[in-house]
Amino acid sequence: MTTQFARQAPAVLPGPNDPCWCGSGSKYKKCHRGADAVEARKKGPETQRRGVRPGIVSPRRSVPAHIRRPDYAETGRPTRSPTLPDVQSAEVIERMRRAGKAAAKVLEITGAAVRPGITTDELDVIAHEAYIQLGGYPSTLNYHGYPKSLCTSVNEVICHGIPDSRALEDGDIVNLDITIFLEGVHGDCSATFFVGKVDPESERLVRVTRECLELGIAAVKPGRPISDIGRAIEQHAAKNGMSVVRAYCGHGIGERFHTSLQIPHYYEADANTIMKPGMTFTVEPMINLGHWQHRSWDDGWTAVTADGSRSAQFEHTLVVTEQGAEILTVT
Repeated sequence: MTTQFARQAPAVLPGPNDPCWCGSGSKYKKCHRGADAVEARKKGPETQRRGVRPGIVSPRRSVPAHIRRPDYAETGRPTRSPTLPDVQSAEVIERMRRAGKAAAKVLEITGAAVRPGITTDELDVIAHEAYIQLGGYPSTLNYHGYPKSLCTSVNEVICHGIPDSRALEDGDIVNLDITIFLEGVHGDCSATFFVGKVDPESERLVRVTRECLELGIAAVKPGRPISDIGRAIEQHAAKNGMSVVRAYCGHGIGERFHTSLQIPHYYEADANTIMKPGMTFTVEPMINLGHWQHRSWDDGWTAVTADGSRSAQFEHTLVVTEQGAEILTVT
């Protein structure tokens, strides 16, 4: 499926040596940087934005000894084990309901603290303490070496942003990605929040992204292929002139953080696994104002839009039912 996007400068501009936002293939400094600078001067300094830059990452936080840990908590490496079934038992699903409810509570608590001036590291402290108060372990903490208890993805950061010393600014958007390990299972959810007053395009991006999640969940039906989910999401994003990130997808979840089951958020004909009652997985579309391509920071985690445009995400953990889907990550 080919999507046509309006050729206009994104809210957050690329670096001088990054590909130009116009899709020409040239470096930004050799293409639109001069024209964009002239346009920015016309509009005034209040409209000029700088891309997100990494701050200082504080040391990894500790978890009390009485909290049950996943197998990778100490080593950073999940234990290799036989492939787990995609369909969960009733007992596992019941535990996942409790873990999902706890994850949603941590997201609610941390999201309420979002405001101009707070650092993403301070948000990590709030989330970390909330996990522990609920008796859970932050699933991301030391997962393949990830250093923090949640992901904070600001503006053009698509996903896996590491909390650091950068303070949120009025007009930012930030995704908080929360996962808890509780009673031997994981619950995973995320939402994108406004920081102060944001511009209309960012508001529209966040609204459309939430709608994409809702349409993806509505497409979950037993007997249908997983590709239905991505089809519904991509159609809605394209209708609104936005794109769907392709490098990251939803995933199976349960007693393991990530299973082999993958949920693309764009239409992929090969995603032909048939959905069955008892399957548990996440739907977590990442939607960009510009193109779907991404690039990665040197930290090995942070993914940003290649054209510097803003990105938003919402996520729920689901179980397939006889009628459709039950959302597990709700309070």
